Amino acid sequence: MVRTHTIETLSFNNQMLHIIIDGQTLNIPLQNLSNKLLLATNIERNLFTISPSGYGIHWPLLDEDISIEALLKSL
Repeated sequence: MVRTHTIETLSFNNQMLHIIIDGQTLNIPLQNLSNKLLLATNIERNLFTISPSGYGIHWPLLDEDISIEALLKSL
């Protein structure tokens, strides 16, 4: 399996997503990223899986998927 990205940390603070991808720190307003994440509870936001290849993130309780490429383009 070819690894596309390395996600070091992922957390939320109020209405912001904080993530470190490939050593780069990103702070993304949820309103720019996903209405589902914006309206989600802390439990829904914090239950996620990162794909083994580093391609994307999945929130099973929200049925939401976001690719790392989409995160990088949202800046």
